[in-house]
Amino acid sequence: MNTDNRYYDLNTYFRERFGCRVQKISVDAGLTCPNRDGTIGRGGCIYCNQKGSGTGAYARGLSVSQQIRSGKAFLSRRYRAKKFIAYFQSFTNTYAPVDTLAGLYGEALAVKDVVGLSIGTRPDCVDEPVLSLLESYTKDRLVWIEYGLQSMHDDTLRRIQRGHDFHCFTDAVAQTRGRGIQICTHLILGLPGEDRNRIRQTARAVAALGIDGVKLHLLYVVKGTPLERLYRQGRYTCLQQHDYVSLVCDVLERLPADMVIHRLTGDPHREELVAPRWSLNKSQTLDLIRKTLAQRNARQGMRFHGTSLSGL
Repeated sequence: MNTDNRYYDLNTYFRERFGCRVQKISVDAGLTCPNRDGTIGRGGCIYCNQKGSGTGAYARGLSVSQQIRSGKAFLSRRYRAKKFIAYFQSFTNTYAPVDTLAGLYGEALAVKDVVGLSIGTRPDCVDEPVLSLLESYTKDRLVWIEYGLQSMHDDTLRRIQRGHDFHCFTDAVAQTRGRGIQICTHLILGLPGEDRNRIRQTARAVAALGIDGVKLHLLYVVKGTPLERLYRQGRYTCLQQHDYVSLVCDVLERLPADMVIHRLTGDPHREELVAPRWSLNKSQTLDLIRKTLAQRNARQGMRFHGTSLSGL
């Protein structure tokens, strides 16, 4: 663990594993989502817009390998990165025939200095063929699968139109475990109806499942989403920065010390963001998290009490 940060950050994990600076390159593979194409629902989760948290690169005609080569050039200059992870980010990146996925993943791994994959997906969009494909890469590459959970509470998942429940997530984790695939889960803080106690319960549930990593996100309001309508109608209020910082620290305290923290807040696109405007100042938010942990004399894992889902 990075003792200065008081949590086990992704850069530290990468340096321990590869001995150099490693950067993730966001990839838009042109896939969709069952919560948009009518299989489960249409319109997606209430916070998701037409880009699906992605770059829109596929719509601009850029192939997977072109996106990676462009990302490599930029990240090599900015961070002096030596190796790279292809991060399939936009929408649901296991939601296609296995042959299609194999072509996309293989194209990414064929680019020089790409040492692994990170696959963003939903827990209801994995099956044996997909997991076997990902497992086949783990012999000589690092593979992370990133499951969007957001909350352990089924009423919250219904409220945000997620289209799956908590059991679906735990089932996906069980299917993935033991294959050499690293499991990361995404959690969103500030969801409608969620208070501090419910967020802490989600943190303890994720901790109990023995997951390898976690991403924390602020719920911010993006143009063209159902959440924007709720916000404009006065039916949703965004977290203040100090509240978000405090909640992040609560979550970190309850996660195991060896769980990799992939992210502590998101990166909204300035031109799409409706609120809160403070979320554009990521460096300030990260600095406040570090300062708050120090003021609390807190560290990741200090309130972690083992791997049991009972009593949550």
